[in-house]
Amino acid sequence: QVQLVESGGGLVQAGGSLRLACAASGHTFSIYAMGWFRRAPGKEREFVAAITWSGGSTSYADAVKGRFTISRDNAKNTVYLQMNSLKPEDTAVYYCAAGYVLGRRESQYTYWGQGTHVTVSS
Repeated sequence: QVQLVESGGGLVQAGGSLRLACAASGHTFSIYAMGWFRRAPGKEREFVAAITWSGGSTSYADAVKGRFTISRDNAKNTVYLQMNSLKPEDTAVYYCAAGYVLGRRESQYTYWGQGTHVTVSS
């Protein structure tokens, strides 16, 4: 089992920045990749970014490419999502996920956090 706890959400003005963190605990040695997903009000959950634990590979949704950066700190078992140039359409609940492959689909991830709210005001 792997437990995931997100932090760092909040309210920010458009153009601002936030950094989300996802702390993993438990059998983290078995995890190959970590991902961030988000669910905006009234919409389905969507892929945002993913990274392998080695850090050698990353993947981004087109909507965030160039603005968001995913990174990891293996010593802290933590994955980060640095979000810059935030837009009101980035408003969502952001979820951290862990799995055994690097992918963009929810079904590819086995463990999920509870989510952290991000609100971007215009």
